[in-house]
Amino acid sequence: MTTVSSLGVGSGLDLNTLLTGLTNAEQIPVTMLTNQQSSYTAKLSAYGTLQSGLSALQTASAALGAPSLFQGVTATSSSTGVLTATSDTTAKAGTYAVAVSQLGQAQSLVATGVASTTATIGGGASTTVSLQFGAISGGTLNAGTGTYTGATFTADASRPAASITIDSSNNTLAGIRDAINGNSAMGVTATIVNDGSATPNRLVLTSNATGAKSSMQITVSGDAAVSNLLSNDPTATQNLQQTVVGQDAKLTVNGIAVTSASNTVAGAVQGTTMNLLTTGNSTLTLANNTSNVQTAITAFVTAYNNLHTTEGTLSAFNVAAKTQSALTGDYTLQSIQTRIRAQLNTPQASGSLTMLSNIGVSFQLDGTLAINSTKLSAALNTNMSGVQNLFSSIGGTTGIGSQMSTLITSFSNTGGILQSATDGVNKTLKSLADQIVSAQSVADATIARYKTQFNNLDVLMSSMKSTSSYLTSQFSSGTSA
Repeated sequence: MTTVSSLGVGSGLDLNTLLTGLTNAEQIPVTMLTNQQSSYTAKLSAYGTLQSGLSALQTASAALGAPSLFQGVTATSSSTGVLTATSDTTAKAGTYAVAVSQLGQAQSLVATGVASTTATIGGGASTTVSLQFGAISGGTLNAGTGTYTGATFTADASRPAASITIDSSNNTLAGIRDAINGNSAMGVTATIVNDGSATPNRLVLTSNATGAKSSMQITVSGDAAVSNLLSNDPTATQNLQQTVVGQDAKLTVNGIAVTSASNTVAGAVQGTTMNLLTTGNSTLTLANNTSNVQTAITAFVTAYNNLHTTEGTLSAFNVAAKTQSALTGDYTLQSIQTRIRAQLNTPQASGSLTMLSNIGVSFQLDGTLAINSTKLSAALNTNMSGVQNLFSSIGGTTGIGSQMSTLITSFSNTGGILQSATDGVNKTLKSLADQIVSAQSVADATIARYKTQFNNLDVLMSSMKSTSSYLTSQFSSGTSA
């Protein structure tokens, strides 16, 4: 088909302007669909912003709904040189007078000195050295020799005896030390101390545990020389010198006598562990950890106010510009706002504090929450159990914190109001995308048809003009002849 180089050249008509107008007209359905697409995209984005604000409030609510938040107790010692203390979630607030009269100690025994740590002791015959822990009672301790007379030894049945073998491979002072340290079941640490005498090397055995029941009874079966060095029975022959007595820690708590094998005393005060450092007196104070609860309540109020601001921005209407926001008049947003506000205003069924206003948290004229710090501090310091019931419960089903967390979670669960709205927008966007492709295809085909028709018109008009010129020229030639 004959074509023309530019539309309108052959016909002399302004076909380009006409085609532009037709093109714009054909694009109107596409533009309308695209505008709808932009509107729904903005709505989807707004739902995402709303979800973010709800998530922050849900997190803050869940924190307030956790019973453990209100069970925190801080342990404080008036004299940290005497003792320090820590508490767990079972501790209860209270004040305790603690008097430490004796610290727990680990028993130490010292052997007779030998000239060399590597010289053999005995003939190397296989010898069994057994160690039993227990308590020494009664009798008399000679402070000079470190030995007992008339004492009784009661084995600790919970700790069976442990033993090592000494033979020609290790029958030196260093070898005995290493054999003892190489068997963790022995429960002692062996070292060699040089006292500077003619036979300076002395084996020192120290119990790894403190307490009266960690005193040692050592029996030796085999080589006499090894037995003469290590045998030690508090009720009979004692070849070792006791330099440190194994003893329990002793203290009183509010006048009640307490004995502990360790200087770490757990359970004497419920939920509290005391670390004894020296003898003396201290006041142990267990106080409710109000700062953590106050921080959690503040975070809750902040999260709600941020959500309120976000909701206002998403639903705003500019009267002057007559423009609306992505969620202006949106049912989903309005429903969420109503249900959250209703939950915050629902009185709790149990406890002396049933409303947020009871602890100084109240709504302002602009819809935000504000905290009366004086009223909140008073509630936390005088009625922590009431504050806990307001926000939480042991079962985690009642209380504003638990209920709000559950409510917000339901919005985004499958079938929830926000999830359903989001799914609906995504479905609409998919449909609009298909419609735009279809509408654009129709518009493109129509404009292509117009172009073909206009080109045909140009060609026809150009041909007619050529014929007209030819005939005119012929007629003019005949007339002249």
